[in-house]
Amino acid sequence: MSNDKNSPAPALTSNFLRAIVEADLAAGTHSRAGLPPVITRFPPEPNGYLHIGHAKSICLNFGLARDYDGRCHLRFDDTNPAKEEQEYVDTIIDSVKWLGFSYDHAGPQGTEHHLHYASDYFDQLYAMAEYLITAGFAYVDSQSADDMAANRGNFGTPGKNSPFRDRPREESLQLFRDMKAGKFADGEHILRAKTSDDAMASPNMNLRDPAIYRIRHAHHVRTGDAWCIYPMYDYTHPISDALEQITHSICTLEFQDHRPFYDWLLATLAEGGFFQQPVPRQYEFSRLNLTYVVTSKRKLRQLVDEKIVDGWDDPRMPTIVGLRRRGYTPEAIQLFCERIGVTKSDGWIDMSTLEGCLREDLDPKAPRATAVLRPLKLIVDNFGEHDSVDCQSPVHPHFPERGVRNFPFTRELWIEADDFMETPSKGYFRYYPPIGDAPGSRVRLRHGFVTECVGYDKDADGKVIAVHVKHFPDSKSGTPGSDNYKVKGNIHWVSAATALQAEVRLYDRLFSDPQPDAGGKDFIGALNPNAKEVVTAYLEPGMSAALPDQRYQFERHGYFVADRVDSTAGKPVFNRIVTLKDSWVAK
Repeated sequence: MSNDKNSPAPALTSNFLRAIVEADLAAGTHSRAGLPPVITRFPPEPNGYLHIGHAKSICLNFGLARDYDGRCHLRFDDTNPAKEEQEYVDTIIDSVKWLGFSYDHAGPQGTEHHLHYASDYFDQLYAMAEYLITAGFAYVDSQSADDMAANRGNFGTPGKNSPFRDRPREESLQLFRDMKAGKFADGEHILRAKTSDDAMASPNMNLRDPAIYRIRHAHHVRTGDAWCIYPMYDYTHPISDALEQITHSICTLEFQDHRPFYDWLLATLAEGGFFQQPVPRQYEFSRLNLTYVVTSKRKLRQLVDEKIVDGWDDPRMPTIVGLRRRGYTPEAIQLFCERIGVTKSDGWIDMSTLEGCLREDLDPKAPRATAVLRPLKLIVDNFGEHDSVDCQSPVHPHFPERGVRNFPFTRELWIEADDFMETPSKGYFRYYPPIGDAPGSRVRLRHGFVTECVGYDKDADGKVIAVHVKHFPDSKSGTPGSDNYKVKGNIHWVSAATALQAEVRLYDRLFSDPQPDAGGKDFIGALNPNAKEVVTAYLEPGMSAALPDQRYQFERHGYFVADRVDSTAGKPVFNRIVTLKDSWVAK
């Protein structure tokens, strides 16, 4: 299986790609000795970090291979050395593995490792280019870039043949070899394909003598300075698919108009004896458009370069490394990708769908914990200064077998600042002081005692700095007679004496506009100023043992994770993953 056996396999949902695969399986279209019937690939360019849109493609390609007992290749399209770095290769490999997938496959001779690079095929790509020249299907064009662009035409105007289109094959072949030998400067010549005699009049711009090789004197991460000509993506992609015997080459819809060249190139090379039929077929699906997100590599890089975010793995970023640091789980992302389905129609998926999948995955997994994010001191006047009473709460309310957590009740506690109002609003059931002859409110401190507010303290600026209460000793939760106290308010708290002080980062959506870059809008102007808030919180004492990447539900607040980078032993730093429910509005 292409997928790691420990990762979940979501329930199969029918879609047009599954229907195509199943029809091919039934017909035996790709039955070849020693090969699985379904071979897909994920072909990223190593020029940036993967984002949530790539996650959809990863889950689709690896998922189809998993579900139909096939394999999926991870292949880097490393044909543009000026923009590629080993850092990007490493993070892409890590992201694919983190999402729960593997390019390893159990074959007849043992485990096969299907990690590939387009640069693995540079010799074959070059040999096929020479064949296209000698067979009359390609020529070296010596126009300037401006002339080539002008002669290409546009969607309403046919293109014009290059004056070099009928260059003798022998001359084109020698020029191409001289290009390879480094005799020309960047842009001096380019190799173009001829798909038909009247290709420059084609309504499909991608068939107007597409460029297939260009000169680029740049150091390549894997091949060094061995090459100074590099193949174009539209040429490299179908040939790499065929060399790897891909059965279903799945792309996003922007490549739909590229498919005729894909088909022409492989058919032409098959006729030349390079490949056997059936050659791979390309199929397109709609890319992921997620609200409150931008996925353009250029725009994501701008956010990083201008230090609007704290790097590619900033928890506000839609990159896979950012989602991982935010606290997302691979299972939640897989669930999301399965739930949104696969279609050929573009549309928008609301961020709440992704967040809903995340909550659904985290709820049964995350142990509970108590955290006070905006602390206000609570003083229990009738409790001994040095006294302490043990309290208990379940690790998870729905799984008693997971045990309990213990924390002390002491004279001084921390509560949330909004759990006290000097003048209560209607329907407010938390702390408020005596008003006239009426006593102050009674509130149960969860898993502790019922208390009654008796007063409060202010500082010189009139800010409330402490609330005073009295407790009822016979009201402790879980003890006989505690049910005699009927109160509507029930709040969380931590002991001031033993609480863990911790940095908590309250992350929110990076943009306040659901479509921040649609219609040519300035996406920087749509940034959400409240996307990150850092608070000093107080947590129950056991949280000092939290490990990096460990996730919790902070009761009442949401789901949080110990930051995988900044947390240290005994001193975790927490990121808010998502709130407990979807109530998001732009502030």
